[in-house]
Amino acid sequence: MGGKDKTELFKKIPAVDRLLGSPSILEASNKYPRPLLLRAIHHVLDKLRQQIKAGDGLQDPSLLEMEHVSEEVLTTLETMGRPSLRPLINATGIVIHTNLGRSMLAERVLERFGPIAGGYSNLEYDLDRGERGSRYVHVESILKEITSAEAAMVVNNNAAAVLVALDTLAKGREVVVSRGQLVEIGGSFRIPEVMRKSGAKMVEVGTTNKTHLRDYEAAVGPETALFLKVHKSNYHVIGFTEDVDAADMVSLGRKHGIPVMEDLGSGCFVDFSKFGLVKEPTVQEVLAKDVDLVTFSGDKLLGGPQSGIILGKKHLVEGIRKNQLTRALRIDKLTLLALEETLRMYRDEETATREIPTLSMILMPRQSLKAKARRLARMIGKVEPRNFGLTVTEGESKVGGGALPLLVLPTSLLCLTPGNLSAHSLEERLRAHDPPIIARIEKDRVLLDVRTLQDKELKTVAQAVRALAQA
Repeated sequence: MGGKDKTELFKKIPAVDRLLGSPSILEASNKYPRPLLLRAIHHVLDKLRQQIKAGDGLQDPSLLEMEHVSEEVLTTLETMGRPSLRPLINATGIVIHTNLGRSMLAERVLERFGPIAGGYSNLEYDLDRGERGSRYVHVESILKEITSAEAAMVVNNNAAAVLVALDTLAKGREVVVSRGQLVEIGGSFRIPEVMRKSGAKMVEVGTTNKTHLRDYEAAVGPETALFLKVHKSNYHVIGFTEDVDAADMVSLGRKHGIPVMEDLGSGCFVDFSKFGLVKEPTVQEVLAKDVDLVTFSGDKLLGGPQSGIILGKKHLVEGIRKNQLTRALRIDKLTLLALEETLRMYRDEETATREIPTLSMILMPRQSLKAKARRLARMIGKVEPRNFGLTVTEGESKVGGGALPLLVLPTSLLCLTPGNLSAHSLEERLRAHDPPIIARIEKDRVLLDVRTLQDKELKTVAQAVRALAQA
């Protein structure tokens, strides 16, 4: 394209004032603020100029016509005006999906958000005394009630709980931990690194696959401040292995005057083995072994908001509460609200397993999953197989969130087998839907796992799949 041709094209680009006066953009100005409107216009015009400068980037001059440019501005405006944090539909079958917000909150939790978020509350106000109180009282009593712990407090995640506990109990002193428990979880959170940040000195004992009680005893010295046990919640070592039970560590700790802390990672209040799933130690079981301090996540298997829960002996928890780090790590009123309401459901296990989404999805019976998959297929109806084939098949879900790595959850799947549209194209189009639908690709097939699809979302998913069939 010659310089003269480019000049002519540049002249055809609509002026900003003309665009602002077009009927469609005038209508949009009632919905969007003027600065955002101008930003969208300049973005579209700059893009057109770059295409013209590229020489072959603008193949069709009609793209410079007023009507088309106005449409581009409106599309850009809609994208710019959309919130960054958006709801989406999880069809991956990963129940605690870290990238998708981990645990969903229960409906009764959401119902309480309005009055607390939109008004004042007794966050740090003692209504009985009429003076300043502690924010931790809103969850401490119910945590003690459910777990029989002497004391409790909450920080903003489990990594923070481990950090502040180590900083309080072992700063400048030694913490004994098995080599087989030096775990790393998502986001490169590593036990050795957080221990270093806390100022504690790590003393490794045993081997990757075998650690004995005598290894801990041999490591005891005048600088030993703590025995740390880390639950391998996101992986398992199998075969020729041996580990030390928490009760035995507690006995050794009592002998030498050394407290025992266990980081449970995910943490749960429900014994999954009662429902035919793999055994995961509950918080109550660990505390029953007289462990001095236990830390775990408030989201993940508990099904609440992101938070780190610290339970244990009263004098240790009170010491942690006085640590200056707690102010930097404390949780806000909305997290407290969500956690308290979630914990209240655990007063009755049947209520918890029915109403807390994380638990109800993990424990969903196979027959219910099959019925849901068939219902979704009926809602979609018969589709032209030109773009893809559609079948209902069996598969496996995952708990996710680094929890229960060996647990296999049989599930039912809606399977989209590529035709004219490839698996990646199908996945991208579902992801571009409003709201986005996040699926998974396996063996060149797009799979929609009904375990993580909510009943209220089935109609939206059905409409999106039908639209794909007609694309």
